[in-house]
Amino acid sequence: MLRKWLRRPLWPLLSPALGTQRLERRTSPFVPALWRPNRCPARGFAMPAAILNQMDLLGRRYDELAHKLSHNDGSFSSDTITTLSIEMADLGPKVAAVRELQRQQRSVRELDELIAEQTKSDDADAVELRRMAEDERREVLNAIDRMESEVVRLMLPRDAADDRSSIVEVRAGTGGDEACLFASDILKMYQKVALAKGWKFEIMSLSETDLGGCKECVCLLTGRGAYGRMKFESGVHRVQRVPVNDVRVHTSAVSVVVLPEAEEVEVELDPKDLRIDVYRASGAGGQHVNTTESAVRVTHIPTGIVAAVQDERSQHQNKAKALKILRARVFDGMRRQRDAERQNMRNSQVGSGDRSERVRTYNFPQSRVSDHRVNVTVFGIERMLNGELLDDIVDALVVDEQNHLMEQLDTL
Repeated sequence: MLRKWLRRPLWPLLSPALGTQRLERRTSPFVPALWRPNRCPARGFAMPAAILNQMDLLGRRYDELAHKLSHNDGSFSSDTITTLSIEMADLGPKVAAVRELQRQQRSVRELDELIAEQTKSDDADAVELRRMAEDERREVLNAIDRMESEVVRLMLPRDAADDRSSIVEVRAGTGGDEACLFASDILKMYQKVALAKGWKFEIMSLSETDLGGCKECVCLLTGRGAYGRMKFESGVHRVQRVPVNDVRVHTSAVSVVVLPEAEEVEVELDPKDLRIDVYRASGAGGQHVNTTESAVRVTHIPTGIVAAVQDERSQHQNKAKALKILRARVFDGMRRQRDAERQNMRNSQVGSGDRSERVRTYNFPQSRVSDHRVNVTVFGIERMLNGELLDDIVDALVVDEQNHLMEQLDTL
């Protein structure tokens, strides 16, 4: 039954504006085509058993929390009350959606009984009443259809890191100067996306070329949900365009790595496990460059993970930034190891951390951007690099992720 549910992703619900742009969606083995819930004629609806079980558990837990908080005899500490209240508030929208769905499902059963009763008579009033009941039943089923999608969305497990800020690393790959110029374009696109969403954009480390390209950049996007949206950018981005000094189309590549920002309390870096090297900064920067040892490179000895920053004039500031980057990289490694153990090396960034896959192609001659993971193509490359069309692609990737989560529920 769950396989039938997977024939329709939650596309219309999650992205109501999708399709208003010039966007093509092609058949993909990874993203199911649009579907409608499989309905049982007797019940009027069908729901995967895993979702039904979770609905029941959440409802009982919500009632239990409500009872505890309303019958508190003073034995709960303020911290306990706060914890229970937060949990209840988190469950509230889910339980409300579930109970509204259940109410509508009861309405279908009542209407079915009414229709069956009125079918026994050929009286004009009975015929009219049956017709009205059938019309109402269709409306209720449409409402159930929408609510089923909402309930499934609410019930799917979420990555706890999705609400975090994110650290984004952009590196030029094959293609020389053209790759560096495209890396700069990608970086500017992310900056515009951050501005549009109200996130703070901060460059933590930047290595540029003489032509203004970007060899490597590490930036911090601070804002709730930044990682949940930006994590899909992780991978190899390919560009096809004609350089200013040539007439032929060149192909270049840029790699992007997206990490959730980690707090100090979550990843404790023992000073004994760190090797800190200082050296003279290189590149543009005036007289200060190559005169003082302000650049800092921090190595996490147990894992071999390295972070280096030289952008600030102060060694102390560079060290603080390097530690923040290192903490995020160590945290990401811990998460990937945990997810590999729990989910058998799921083939995604969160699971396997495989960032070598080509995820997207930017074709300038055709003004086309194609995401190869979900076979979605948008037209208008300037608008894409201006940050206007990225949400269309990310919405499709969110749907794809949720459908994979649905597949995992099939094993519960």
